[in-house]
Amino acid sequence: MVPLSFAGHDLMALPEGALYWPARRALLVADLHFEKGSWFAARGQMLPPYDSIATLHAVEALAVRTRARELWCLGDSFHDSQGCERLPEDARALLARLTARLDWRWITGNHDSLLIAPLGGTILEEAEIDGLILRHEAEPADPRPELSGHFHPKLRLRIRGRQVARRCFVASPTKLILPAFGALTGGLDAHHPEIVRAVGPSAQALVALEDRLLRFPLAA
Repeated sequence: MVPLSFAGHDLMALPEGALYWPARRALLVADLHFEKGSWFAARGQMLPPYDSIATLHAVEALAVRTRARELWCLGDSFHDSQGCERLPEDARALLARLTARLDWRWITGNHDSLLIAPLGGTILEEAEIDGLILRHEAEPADPRPELSGHFHPKLRLRIRGRQVARRCFVASPTKLILPAFGALTGGLDAHHPEIVRAVGPSAQALVALEDRLLRFPLAA
């Protein structure tokens, strides 16, 4: 967990792809995509059915480690708006325990825009918290400081002849995009034109390690 200053706020970037906000004791994650596996299975593409419980255990571990009181999900928490109905019993029980223990906020995204009553927590389209806008997809025309998800950014590099990909944050002075946290989520190259359009050409890809934050200018 390494310090990350953004828009006058002291945050902590976690290698797992989450943010911790010490002043609020808030943990922020994006793009959990619960029940992605069952969504694909219903359409004939069989994926392991353990994505939701694996993702929930990862969220729980970070909440315990950071001693978070709040948890913010920045959209696409479910792969579709009916995903909550397909949760296996063990995942349902764990999610109910977590939403009872934490001040849990679901910000809806393009995948789960019709989400209703997901076993606790509060559903919001977006929120403004201590001067930061929390939403699912970055709005390039909005000048306010903003935390978002949606793009699943990954940094792809060639090192010693090998292609290496790491989930990353993408940051500009007023935009901070979180990587996808879900167990079955893929990633979009941080240099992709849609990401650059969302944050501006001066953005950086940030890779969080345990002891340091690596910065890569996207224009490079």
